[in-house]
Amino acid sequence: MKEGEDMNAVKDVINQDVESILDAMHGAQLPQGELKLLNHVPLISEQGGRYGKGQVIAQMKIHPDLWFFKCHFPGDPIMPGCLGIEGLWQSLGLFLAFKGAKGKGRALGVGELKFLGEVLPSNQLLQFQVHIKKIKSAACTLVVADGDVLVDGKLIYQAKDIKVGMF
Repeated sequence: MKEGEDMNAVKDVINQDVESILDAMHGAQLPQGELKLLNHVPLISEQGGRYGKGQVIAQMKIHPDLWFFKCHFPGDPIMPGCLGIEGLWQSLGLFLAFKGAKGKGRALGVGELKFLGEVLPSNQLLQFQVHIKKIKSAACTLVVADGDVLVDGKLIYQAKDIKVGMF
């Protein structure tokens, strides 16, 4: 984003680091420290995706010294599957902030989940893709989406009906 550009005037964000997007959203937050999974966002859009209602593509760089490889599992390191789901939830939280939702974001569930592969220390790039199915605004703003997680371009997780709310 260019300095001074208002997020509400932008329909799509292409190729931005997560921090510059959050800065433009005036106070929107994602987890920090070791739980911050998103590094780069090739695309956030209010249009497109499988359902024509919006999409997010976010990325995480993988390197062998990430904290979870040391403890999950010694001698057989893999990224915990729950962190892949966390990346999808973070991507949806970013989408809600992009849409202007205010409040505290909370993961609310996943309808169906399939693990088709794993993330190893030798991998390079994890990609989270979410396809918005519906957005509801009332006492809170709720977004429901389907999502895929890819490692080095290979599909490894599929999730349906991922839910995040902003309260």
